[in-house]
Amino acid sequence: MVSDRLFQTSVHSVAESPLVLLVPGSEDGAAFMAGWERERVDARLLQLGLWDAPHRNTWVNKLNLAIRRADRPVVLVAEGIACLAAAWWAEYEQSENEGAVMGALLVLPPDVDRPGADPRLARFGACPRSPLPFPSYLVAGPAEKPELRRSLSGLARDWNAHFVSDEIGTEGWPQGQWLLDRLIRRESHSNAVSVKADRTSSEPRPDRPRGPSEYRATGPFPG
Repeated sequence: MVSDRLFQTSVHSVAESPLVLLVPGSEDGAAFMAGWERERVDARLLQLGLWDAPHRNTWVNKLNLAIRRADRPVVLVAEGIACLAAAWWAEYEQSENEGAVMGALLVLPPDVDRPGADPRLARFGACPRSPLPFPSYLVAGPAEKPELRRSLSGLARDWNAHFVSDEIGTEGWPQGQWLLDRLIRRESHSNAVSVKADRTSSEPRPDRPRGPSEYRATGPFPG
């Protein structure tokens, strides 16, 4: 039946798409995450717990377990202090889970340059500053104080993340969905190019080999 074929196609499509792992940094979480979990068939919410006194290793272990249990590559959407858990996961675990995380949307990380900005930071530990091994956006609000904006901009440079300023409180946060889908499309396009290269590796080379820029669907990431 047509409906059965459509259902099977839908399931197959979801299985092939990456898992969007929504990781709030507080018990209430970011308002947009609840909406995304309802609206997106590819999204799943991960509650890390220990909200008042988060423990770095516990959070990283929970995140790592969720990533390892995923049946497909993961795109992380982390908010607040959970952004640091994502960065620490990359520092500790990425080398053993090559390709498990294909991108990250890091929303409103805390001010790591001012020790008293968030009392939970003291127990969570230092902030890793190594470049992230996957494409990422770091998103700040448009009305942040200058000192916080400088801190987040510097963190984005250290993480090699693209710095974005946007009104996150917007219902459904459509710009965030656009950024997320851009991360997903980029990886899907890269995989398609890789498969095509594998299939044609035994064929004669074209007269003019294609450079990396020709494989970009929408220009250099993450512009």
